[in-house]
Amino acid sequence: MSNKVSRHEYYEILNLIGYGLSKFDANFVREYGFKTKSSFYEYIVSLGIAETIGVVKNRQDLFDGMTGGGQRKGWWQKGDMYKHRKDKINALFGNLDVSGYIEVVKIAIEEELNVLPPAKDESDKMKAPILRSQFKKMQETGFDAEYYFINNYKKIREFETANITDARLFGDGYDFQMTINNGYFLAEVKGLRAKQGSVRLTENEYNKAFEYKEHYVLVVISDIINIPKMVSVFNPLKNISFERNVIKSKQIYFNSNSRLW
Repeated sequence: MSNKVSRHEYYEILNLIGYGLSKFDANFVREYGFKTKSSFYEYIVSLGIAETIGVVKNRQDLFDGMTGGGQRKGWWQKGDMYKHRKDKINALFGNLDVSGYIEVVKIAIEEELNVLPPAKDESDKMKAPILRSQFKKMQETGFDAEYYFINNYKKIREFETANITDARLFGDGYDFQMTINNGYFLAEVKGLRAKQGSVRLTENEYNKAFEYKEHYVLVVISDIINIPKMVSVFNPLKNISFERNVIKSKQIYFNSNSRLW
C-alpha cells in the first residue's frame, strides 16, 4: 500500500485565501486591491497558485459555514472533515481584521513564490516580523497536530470529561496535562503527514513516559494534511518499541561583554 502524501503545491496559501474569502467575503477582495472576485481569482491563477479560478472558488467553499463570515453553505455539510484546517488558521490569525489578515496572505505568497508586495508605509514593515513567524509556525506538522488535539481531545474516550492544561512552554517532556476528577494523564502529541510513519521521543519525553507509565499517553495524529486520524497509546513504552538514537548538534551562542546593566 502506498503512503504517498497527496497535497497541492500551494496548500497553505490556498487555505489562507479560502479562509479569508469565506470570513471577509467581498471586503477581502476590495482590501486586497481588486474590484471584483473574478479579477482576484484571475490574479491568483496568474501567479500559478491555482490552475483555474474554480480551484480558488472551491477553497472558499471548503471554509464556508465554518468561519462565521458569509451565509454560503459551501461544502460545510461534509461535517468535520475540513474543520481542522479552519481551527489552525483561526488559532493563529482569527483575531486579525481584514487588512491584517491580507498582510498574512501577502507574506505567504512572498515566502512561497518570492513575489514581493510593495510596503505601503513603515507600519506595514513593523507588522511583518510577528506575522512571518506565525506563518512559519503554521507550516509545522507538530503545530498542526497540537491544535488538532486541542480541538478534538474529547473524542478520546478517556478524555471525554477531561480538563486540558497547556504545558508546551515548560518543555518538561509532555505537551498537555489532562485532569479527570482527582486524577490526571500527561499527553505528548506527535504529528505525521502520511498515514504511516515513525515518531520520535526526546530523551526528556522518554524519561517522563518511563516515570509516569499508564498516566502518560502518546497521541499520534496521522494523515494530518488530509483527513487526520487520532490514535492514543497509553503507557507507550510498554506498547511500542523504541530504538535509542544519538544525534549530535552544535548550538551557537553570542555572549555580550560584561557591563553594568
